[in-house]
Amino acid sequence: MSHGVDTPACTQHPAAGAESGERSRSRAAGLATGLGLCVVGAATAMGIGRLLPAVSPLLIAIVLGALVANLVTVPGWIRPGLDFSSKRLLRVGIALLGLQLMFSDVLALGWGVIAVVVAIVVLGMAGTMYAGKLLGLSWTQRVLIACGFSICGAAAVAAADGVVDAKEEELLTAVALVVVFGTLMIPTIPLLAGALGLTDRQAGMWAGGSIHEVAQVVAAGGVIGGGALAVATVVKLARVLMLAPVMAYLGAHERRIAKDSRMDVTRPPLIPVFVLAFIGCVALRSAGVLPAGVIMQAQVVQTALLTAAMFALGIGVRVALLRSVGARPFVLAAIGTGWVAVISLAGVWLVS
Repeated sequence: MSHGVDTPACTQHPAAGAESGERSRSRAAGLATGLGLCVVGAATAMGIGRLLPAVSPLLIAIVLGALVANLVTVPGWIRPGLDFSSKRLLRVGIALLGLQLMFSDVLALGWGVIAVVVAIVVLGMAGTMYAGKLLGLSWTQRVLIACGFSICGAAAVAAADGVVDAKEEELLTAVALVVVFGTLMIPTIPLLAGALGLTDRQAGMWAGGSIHEVAQVVAAGGVIGGGALAVATVVKLARVLMLAPVMAYLGAHERRIAKDSRMDVTRPPLIPVFVLAFIGCVALRSAGVLPAGVIMQAQVVQTALLTAAMFALGIGVRVALLRSVGARPFVLAAIGTGWVAVISLAGVWLVS
């Protein structure tokens, strides 16, 4: 009799195991294919970037991804590879970004400029968050836009998403806004700097303090000329360094929410691992123990990883999605861009 009871249960295991194995193979195929697509997209973007040095491969990758998403149908089964690229590869790329920054470079700016950088990030985020609240946007959407526009563009947007877990459409909207408004700032800042009679150093500080992406800052600094590029880059990297305390604050905020919630949810880490890795890379570079060749190779790897991640994010940027979110995020992006630029300009005048 025991065989009559046990046999049905026993015969279910091979079927369940086969189904599980099929799902695993399907996920592995989606992971490999999606990742392969992002590698091709990153290689293409970096190739175009070599032909157009003034344009960041990260921005090119976002545009290429958006073109792919809006011109062809991207199969859903490759989503595991796209998610892996937009999250895992991105976090490794952000960590390696720390190897491009030394504490001594930031300290060389002087305490006045450092105070201005802190004010840009803190006041920029506070003002953008407040304006977004008045516009009726969600807290997570406001956080993503505020981080992207106040710290370091799409990388900061994605980093913040890794802490606050925003909706996918909020993440993709914030990334698209960084591309649009940051690119518009490349010719705008040099033109306004000339009209205001700023010196090359002042214009460089303003560009570094107000433009969203590192590559966009480099492009604007090159347009200004003179000694603007060097100071613009260092000021911008000082803003990038603010990524660590801001993510730590957001992590603490999320932990408080999880603690106060009656739901049984997992509390996020106080400081995300990739942020700790970023700080570690800055410290490693600052210690001077890495050969120049290693730093150069790390920069290539970091750019490739972030470019692949941006391509994956770009695939999610669809025209229909941007239409569906309405005008309010675009209004907030315009307000945030102008607000950060005003704070930065005021700081330039104060310390010059």
